[in-house]
Amino acid sequence: MMADNAADKALVARFFETFSSGNVPALLDMMQDDATWWVSGSVDGFSGTYGKAAFGALLAGVKDAYRSGPLRITPKGMIAENGKVAVEAESYGELMNGRIYNSQYHFLIETRDGKIASVKEYMDTLHAQQIFFTP
Repeated sequence: MMADNAADKALVARFFETFSSGNVPALLDMMQDDATWWVSGSVDGFSGTYGKAAFGALLAGVKDAYRSGPLRITPKGMIAENGKVAVEAESYGELMNGRIYNSQYHFLIETRDGKIASVKEYMDTLHAQQIFFTP
């Protein structure tokens, strides 16, 4: 069981490295075909549940919003058990309008057969609203 937990944590670490590189096709390859990504809150354009294809389209659509390259998400700590990995993380990205998106997260990630099966993203929705959608 411990080896599986370590493998799951390593998979999630690689997943966020790939996310932060902006390589959307490589990121999607790390996900199960039926994978979902759920974002907390009620922020239009962010919150809700995305299937793999819709999540890929969302990421591809926001890549040009960042001046300093893709949004970086850096795990700060992880706990793994029974195919689930809890992750504390921080993001950083400078938008084209000069605003800085720097948020704190909790992710609950489920793995299956060496791939990501689901992601639940809990974030500061007020910060996201203010940075991305407030004039």
